[in-house]
Amino acid sequence: MSFDFNADEILAMAEQIERNGALFYRKAAGLVKNAEVNKLLLDLAAWEEGHEKAFASMRNILKERERQPTTFDPEDETSLYLRAMADGHVFDVRVDPTDKLTGKESVTDILRMAIGQEKDSIIFYLGVRDLVSEVMGKDKIDEIIREEMRHIGFLNKQIAASGADPL
Repeated sequence: MSFDFNADEILAMAEQIERNGALFYRKAAGLVKNAEVNKLLLDLAAWEEGHEKAFASMRNILKERERQPTTFDPEDETSLYLRAMADGHVFDVRVDPTDKLTGKESVTDILRMAIGQEKDSIIFYLGVRDLVSEVMGKDKIDEIIREEMRHIGFLNKQIAASGADPL
């Protein structure tokens, strides 16, 4: 069975990933007493909100034909991947990531959870970037991938500064 996805659906998933990231970072910041880590988490939340706005802007300029199923996928590989994403088998964009935070985590635990979320985002964006045309903003997705990679660097730097082994 083939599942068709269009640019609108893919970008809506991307927006949700970024909303989830911002929610996670804001809640995590509220749990952390360390001012430097708190600032980093709030900065990350703001960056994720910026990514969400970028994806929303891309969705707003879609033409009607780009809202129709557009994936050419004779082997169903991309649609299987996207279906796994949509169904939560890779990671579930419908789950509130703040539910993972109980308040009992160490700063290092929180930072490592954040790295996991950043990795999940990168995997998703790498999986769908070729489905987005140059005209629609493929370069923006590439830029967001690079930013998510920088986020991992910031988080790893903070883990190392705390004396724990970075990932």
